[in-house]
Amino acid sequence: MNADAVWGHPLLLAQVLRPRRDGRSEVALRVDALGEPRRALALEQAIRALPGVERVAILPAARRLRVVWDGRRLSLDTLVERCAALQCPAQPLPHDDADDTRAAELHDVLKRLLVAGMCMMQVMAYALVIYIGAVDFVDFTTRGLFRWLGFLTTIPLVAYSARPFFVGAMRELRERRLGIHLPVALAVALVFIASACNTLRGSGEIYFDSVSMFVFLLLAARYVELRARQHGNALGDAVLDAAPLLAQRLGDGGALETVPALALRVGDRVHIAEGASVPADGVLEVDAARLDEALLTGESRPVQRYRGERLVAGSVLLDGPATLRVECSGEATAMARIGSLAARARQARSFATASDRDIARFVARVLLLTTLTALGWLLVDPARAFDAALAVLVVACPCAFALTAPAAFTRALAVLARHGVLVTDSAALDRLARVDTALFDKTGTLGVPRLELAGIEPLRGDTREEVLALAAALARESSHPLARALADAANQHVPMRQAEQVQAVAGAGLRGTVAGHALRLGRADFALDRAPAPEQQHDALLLADADGVIAAFRLTERPRHDAQATLEALRRDGIALSIASGDAAGRVAALASTLGIADWRARQSPDDKLTRLHQLHAEGRVVLAVGDGSNDAPILAAADVSAALAGGAGLAQAQADLLLLHDRLGGLARARAVAIELRRIVAQGRHGSLVYNLCAVPFAALGFVPPWLAGIGMSLSSLAVVLNALRAGRDDGGPRQELRA
Repeated sequence: MNADAVWGHPLLLAQVLRPRRDGRSEVALRVDALGEPRRALALEQAIRALPGVERVAILPAARRLRVVWDGRRLSLDTLVERCAALQCPAQPLPHDDADDTRAAELHDVLKRLLVAGMCMMQVMAYALVIYIGAVDFVDFTTRGLFRWLGFLTTIPLVAYSARPFFVGAMRELRERRLGIHLPVALAVALVFIASACNTLRGSGEIYFDSVSMFVFLLLAARYVELRARQHGNALGDAVLDAAPLLAQRLGDGGALETVPALALRVGDRVHIAEGASVPADGVLEVDAARLDEALLTGESRPVQRYRGERLVAGSVLLDGPATLRVECSGEATAMARIGSLAARARQARSFATASDRDIARFVARVLLLTTLTALGWLLVDPARAFDAALAVLVVACPCAFALTAPAAFTRALAVLARHGVLVTDSAALDRLARVDTALFDKTGTLGVPRLELAGIEPLRGDTREEVLALAAALARESSHPLARALADAANQHVPMRQAEQVQAVAGAGLRGTVAGHALRLGRADFALDRAPAPEQQHDALLLADADGVIAAFRLTERPRHDAQATLEALRRDGIALSIASGDAAGRVAALASTLGIADWRARQSPDDKLTRLHQLHAEGRVVLAVGDGSNDAPILAAADVSAALAGGAGLAQAQADLLLLHDRLGGLARARAVAIELRRIVAQGRHGSLVYNLCAVPFAALGFVPPWLAGIGMSLSSLAVVLNALRAGRDDGGPRQELRA
């Protein structure tokens, strides 16, 4: 199947095409050229000129192009060919329900905002005639006509544009909680009903202009917030779009067949052309290859890989061609794991924690003030009771109070995504700002192990190459940094051997069978399956079988290139630093001394690490845990805030609140700075909202603020709070780690 015809494959079409209810087709395309405005404009014009194309939408931040067209007049392969002819290669992307939901939500708010805007302009024009009548003569019939026109024009605004507020209020009532929708819905309903009654009676005040401005400005604030949230999601989506959907599979006779990447199976052999992306996780079958792995590591320099080493889906082959033997495809690849974490991040973006309780208390006070104002005026001047109570309800509406956190969090998540930090639990940012202790794993987190050949010590007469090949067979089945270091050293010097029934024991080592020979690789007590005798104590990895130790492997370790700078930044913030490692005491002490960390513990099992975390909690500490291995998963799950490296084990990533996509610890310092700024901006918004209410509510309660002015003041304050919150995480001019695809 050639590269053009493959886009007609049912498996691919099911992945990328979204059938619409109107019978049209929709697809999202990844186009890197969208970063250049001129080429993006030329591409948009060319696609619009194709037969059947009805709509083209560009999202430059995510390098995405969405196209809606009539499938009977245009096929997907023709659309892709047109992009390629314009030197703008396009890759259709898997259909994303979350992306569709966000786009539909934004589109819905925009439609309601437009209707509210048109109605508001008409109502204001009608109100102007009535206001003129207060200072100049306008006959009663004309004034009555314009009151009716204002009433009729406000009906679609209340029934359609304001519907989300009424739906939200009903939901809050069903759930027996107080939220921001309830006072908004009450204000809109009361103002409209009172004005409608006065219109029908032909006398009394009407506030159609007030309610229209109120709804329009609230929808404008919501639209700004949703746009910011969509932009933040787009920055994260840009990381996930690079894994290709197509692959060139090698047949039995060596013939190439273009197939969907999802159709690849374990053991398939794949041809990768120079400049092409790796379609699946697998093992390299040529002597050497240079790859760009910036997608996962953030490292811009090419990486040299050798025969037997693993390649990651989404990496770009710089020197080709190469052959890959597939080990994982589809949802099992490293990129798919990060994609699932991104989905988790979207689902976790509910900003309803303690703030919901604050909002509930605020709403309760607003409703109480409104009731007291109405009762007070009923005793003094019943004719003014409704207007005064309505003004209090509107002016004290908690929208500004409630919008601060979502808007600020949305902006902060977008900035962190741009700097290579994926936040899977937005509530963790508030806890991160309060952290006073950081507990690090050592191997693979603070340090990068390196195996020197001089550190291989055969103990039973075997050659160094033989014992290295046996150990590497086990090590290749693990993602632990020590195992990767051993496997990398073996790939350059010994032929690859296959291990079977490999099992990893957290914090201890690996066991499996090589050529029918049961082996253990790891700590001395694990490798020997008993406490070692004094003469068998080794500050190294041991390879052993039932007869005893076969070889010892000594590894040296160097700190990560950004570990020292990150730790210094955390120290300056007053955070105490600690290491809990399962490694030997000598290696832990050496790295701790290099990094200036006085508090360290060695030979820590997962249970020991949890015990240390509980001790810190008992002391009242707020703890950040950082790790990368499966044995770190328990402590990452139990810590107040947790961070994992993207190159680490999938189990560790699944438990982390923060994922460092670039495998760079520097993201921690950036996330901490953004979290502190986020708390400050949220506090500013809350305090500003409270000050505004304290100043405005007394005047409203005393009858000095008419409902129309209260509506303008409350709506503008909400919009101001949202715009202020979008300053969260603004660039500080420092170096930026852009996500690369």
